[in-house]
Amino acid sequence: MANKFFGNWIVKNVLGALAVAAFLVGAAALTLHFVTRHNQELTVPDLTSMPLSSARFDAEQAGLRTEVVDSVYVRRLKRGYVFKQDPIPGSKVKKGRRISLTINAVIPKKVTMPNLVGYSMRQAKAELSTRGLVLGRLIYVSDIATNNVLKQLKGNHEIEAGEEIESESVIDLVLGLNPEDNTTSIPDVRGLKLNSAIDAVHENSLNIARVIYEKDVKTSEDSISAFVWRVVPEPSEQPCLMGEEVKLYLTTDIARKPVELAL
Repeated sequence: MANKFFGNWIVKNVLGALAVAAFLVGAAALTLHFVTRHNQELTVPDLTSMPLSSARFDAEQAGLRTEVVDSVYVRRLKRGYVFKQDPIPGSKVKKGRRISLTINAVIPKKVTMPNLVGYSMRQAKAELSTRGLVLGRLIYVSDIATNNVLKQLKGNHEIEAGEEIESESVIDLVLGLNPEDNTTSIPDVRGLKLNSAIDAVHENSLNIARVIYEKDVKTSEDSISAFVWRVVPEPSEQPCLMGEEVKLYLTTDIARKPVELAL
């Protein structure tokens, strides 16, 4: 009976069609598996804070491609090193995916040194920022007018207005200090990012002795997102002399952020 059933030409055609359909479905699934590399996603390595050549090598070893799409100038990062990447480290991608890299410029742009003599410290600070320059040390000498700019220095040498220098160059200011107007206080900059904290310290006519990163700050991006969790000497409204130094300690550990600033 069974032989008669399976010997029927209609049944044979139906079974043949089912077999062909099963084969096509299986072949399609297998092809889709290889085309999409199902369950074969790769983890994007961390390429930041390393030379471009090393970043390209690590990416190739991971089965990925790289392309430099932009450059910036970051003073705390070595020239030619990777500043940022997209996708970010830890992302899951397919083999052969292109990783876009932003590197620290090898040749920073040039800017013109302004004439800051006669400016107030705050005016000079604002002018330096506008020109892409960085305020360094505040050097106080006896004078009738407190915080009046007397000299502008680059690398311990006086620099003339109009000179072409690299952007992000550090400029120290020699400032007047009247003995009757020579005190300030240490501001509470806990919870602030580094640049904001430095601005506040300078606004109070104080200097940065050191910037100390905790062990959790491992990459250039970490240093950008890090915040001040400790200030030495501790913030106080008690008067101190202008030009004194403070140390800033930075971390990315949110548990160390002051409660009133973390809310």
